[in-house]
Parts: sequence; structure tokens; C-alpha cells
Amino acid sequence: MRQAGRYHSHYQKLKEKYTFVQLCKTPELAAEVALGPVTAFNLDVAILFSDILFPAEGLGLDLYFNPGPRFAEKITHKSRSKYNNIERAVEHMKFQADAIKITREMLDDLMYPRSLVGFVGGPYTIAKYILDGDQHFTNEFMRNTLIPILKANIELQLEAGAEKVMIFDSGVGVMDDWSWEKTYIPLLKPLVNDNVGYYCRGKDITSATNYSWGGVGIDSTQDLDKLLRSQSKGFVQGNFDEKHLLLPKHYLLDKLKRYCDNIQENNRDGWVCGLGHGINKYTPEENVHLFVNTIRKTLS
Repeated sequence: MRQAGRYHSHYQKLKEKYTFVQLCKTPELAAEVALGPVTAFNLDVAILFSDILFPAEGLGLDLYFNPGPRFAEKITHKSRSKYNNIERAVEHMKFQADAIKITREMLDDLMYPRSLVGFVGGPYTIAKYILDGDQHFTNEFMRNTLIPILKANIELQLEAGAEKVMIFDSGVGVMDDWSWEKTYIPLLKPLVNDNVGYYCRGKDITSATNYSWGGVGIDSTQDLDKLLRSQSKGFVQGNFDEKHLLLPKHYLLDKLKRYCDNIQENNRDGWVCGLGHGINKYTPEENVHLFVNTIRKTLS
């Protein structure tokens, strides 16, 4: 999902003038960041430029980046009453709606039509950053506070003009399989929507496909062919290993050839090409061009 970032000279130049938070919370700048990789690499889809932890900030937590996200304190069972104002948290996210509207306007000015997607963090991924308590407290807080906020945040982004919203749940890989299948997946049900996709990392996504998501995203450990054969509804996004983009050109081309050969043997209806996870900050820009151009040339 992460298209803009430290690998890209366009983003680096903006970071010389603005902080990460300024880029996220100033709608005009967020739109400029989102369009950078779209125009540079001729991508088909723009992604809202933001961060998954701003809803937690909206609850009243003191969030700062140094350079990664940090919180001054975590929520405990004793302090939870200070951090349960869902309406305030949703109101806090209005800058995302403004960013989506401006990004959409800028996309409409391009020569070719492009799509626009938003995203939110998965409840467990966010909970890992902000909660300090046992699993029972974590489940209760996710159910009663985080999921209602995320549901409203998704609606806010869709109403602003996002065509789809992805739930980005990369933190679930540490969860045991029983909790993942029997407890957590059912907990996600209020977020299921035809316009919402779900991405997890390090877990078998088929457990989540029992619900009618608009689509699913998978990392490079998942079997793309198997999922394309079994998925009867919605899109499948993924899943080229992002680490391959760090390889020298001839090795990368070999990985891309094998990837494309494998995909060509199957029905690709509903497939959205993408990386298994966010692009690595050390990725050479020429490898991004090579990835996009090779996929288009081989699979068009």
C-alpha cells in the first residue's frame, strides 16, 4: 500500500521543507505526495497519504514521530475512560477527507483516468501501538472503541471520494492461529463492506475470505494462484515480494519473469498487481520503473 516514501526523490524533496505530520495533515501537501509516484511511475491507482495512527491521536493520545510513531503513554484498563470519545476521534480525521477530495481533483486533471483508494489500520495493528493490558482488555477495547472509530473513518473516506478503502492489518502476524480464526476474524465483521478490502501480513488470508469484503490483499508468503481460483467475489491485490526490488537488474528481471509466467497460467480476473508489503526505503527508483514496465508489457 505504501507508494510514496523515503525511496522516492519526489517525497525526499518535500521532506526537506515539511515534516511528516505536516505532509499528512495539510490536505494540499498530502495530495501532492500521493500524486508523486502516480505521475513518476505511471501507476493506475493513487493512495491517500496519511498514517494509520491518527485515529488514536484523535482519542487524545499524544502522538509524535521520531522518526517512527511514538506515544507518550499507552491506554490501560484504568485510564481507558480518558480515551473513549469516539465522536472526537472521528472529527479529528476530517483532514483525510479534505486530502482525498483534493487528490481526486488532481487525478481528474491527468490525461488518463486513475483510481483513488484510502486506508485505515487494522484494529489489532493499532491496538499493539496504544494498549497496555491483557488480551481480554484488548479485545474489549477493539470491539467497543477502535472498530466503531475505524468504521466511521472508512465511511468518511468513501464519502470524500475514495473508491475503495483498505484495512491494513500488518501486525496480526504475531497472533496465534486459534485467536486469529476464532476470535479476531469474527471481531472484524462490522467493518465488512463491498467497498472495503482487507490486508493482513503473516496469516492465511483465506480465514478472512468467508466474509464479503470488496477484496483482499496478500503478502508474498500467500499463494496468489490459489486465492484467485477460490475468490468468487472482489479483487485480490498483491503479491510480488517487495525485497526483490532491492536486487540488481538482471536478478530482478529473473524474479519478474518467473512471477509473470506463473500468473499467465491462471485466470487473472480481479487481480490488482502490487507488492506483498510496502516498498522498502532503499529501493532504487529505476527498479520501480522496471517492475511496472515489465508487468505491463508481459501481462497486458
